[in-house]
Amino acid sequence: MMGPTTFRPGGGAQSAMPVPRPLRERCREFLGIDGEIQYIFPAMAYGGGAGFVFVVTDDQISVISTGSLGRGTPKSVWGSYPRGTRIGPVEAGSGASFEFAGAVFEVDDEYVPVVNAADTEVFSRDSLPRDPLPDL
Repeated sequence: MMGPTTFRPGGGAQSAMPVPRPLRERCREFLGIDGEIQYIFPAMAYGGGAGFVFVVTDDQISVISTGSLGRGTPKSVWGSYPRGTRIGPVEAGSGASFEFAGAVFEVDDEYVPVVNAADTEVFSRDSLPRDPLPDL
């Protein structure tokens, strides 16, 4: 099992600030995920307010609401989308933001590479580094 990182072995990006293992495990349990979480990152509603955690697996993207007070406890599933849904692009400027499923979210700068890697894996596979150990 992967540790508390936000990258995918064999081609992905590592965040400077990994999502803590307890939050990762709470999200896994909340969603009933048996498989591996490929990417996970926190976000918040644009302008503040509600917190969210984006959880990306091989099959889907789940957006979990954590409410406005605590950022570490899943409260409800805001939405589930097919893995082929683009998350970004992330707009830089006075704070990193992106539009997803008709809503605008803010993300800390250190998680921008995670959003980009999740999209690149699906939409630009040729730009990913070759897996050095494809038979493992």
